Amino acid sequence: MTLRTAPIRLSDIHAPVRDRLDGVVDEIRRIVVSDFAPIDEVNHYLMKIRGKLFRPGLVLLCDQLNGGANPTAETLAAIIELVHLATLVHDDAVDHSVLRRGMPTVNALWSHQVAIIMGDYLYSRSISEITRLGDLEPIRVIAAAANAMTVGEMRQLVSHDALGFGEGDYFRLIDSKTASLMSAACEMGALTGAPEHRDALARYGTELGRAFQIADDLLDYTADSADTGKPSGLDLREHKVTLPLIHALPKLSKAERAGVEAFFRDPEPTDPAIHEVVEMVSRHGGLEYARGLALQSAQRAHEALEGLPEGPALEALRDSIVYAVERRR
Repeated sequence: MTLRTAPIRLSDIHAPVRDRLDGVVDEIRRIVVSDFAPIDEVNHYLMKIRGKLFRPGLVLLCDQLNGGANPTAETLAAIIELVHLATLVHDDAVDHSVLRRGMPTVNALWSHQVAIIMGDYLYSRSISEITRLGDLEPIRVIAAAANAMTVGEMRQLVSHDALGFGEGDYFRLIDSKTASLMSAACEMGALTGAPEHRDALARYGTELGRAFQIADDLLDYTADSADTGKPSGLDLREHKVTLPLIHALPKLSKAERAGVEAFFRDPEPTDPAIHEVVEMVSRHGGLEYARGLALQSAQRAHEALEGLPEGPALEALRDSIVYAVERRR
């Protein structure tokens, strides 16, 4: 698979489903509405900081693969986004994060207790809505993904030896926390519009999720901070070990290893210290290795689409692979 050199914008990917995404946003608002003022206040804020609707777009594109447009897919797309949002709210509370996409997190503006309760609320409203549809298959799909994400978060939480986190651990984590929901998004879209391609689209979503997360972890080493012009290093600042560092660790000299261990003991590493680790990982091939594995997953995602009906939806799914690997945040 050869990736396009011209940048692909998410708006281009969403072109075949643009009007339907407006319906998804309406569905999200309808599902979470509450007559309890404290919940409604947080909901209103969450709607302002919601993401770019990448996962709901996948639901709709898979639904349109055979040329139709099942209205139920818009509800399922809204549910996927709400489950995704619930995991982010919970993750921010667990990690004590104060910013999400440049905006204060729920736990920073309110409290950790409110964040946990709101994450639970988003989950419960999603499940209530999906059961209202009266079909067991979407429930099975979203339940499996939610369970995988929960186990993945717990696995990360109880991993006390950060530098003992290996490549197998890393892939189990990203399969649980990222790939599972993207796979669920594609499979749920297939349920409403292309059931004969359900397995292929689920595989596509898994590989797309892997490529997406590896690329995201790479950006922590390569994307410039607007303030410093250097890699943001947010994962490193929070002592998270991702694929680039995992690959580089066995290649470090004793002195380099000692430096990394000291870095991970420091509760508040400095920007120069982060930059030094980034340079070290790059020097030992960690960035190149991670990029290669992201491209391998991208290739497998592309292969999963082989033989599916040609058309705007399939082309957008192909472009989604390029977007996942090549985006700049």
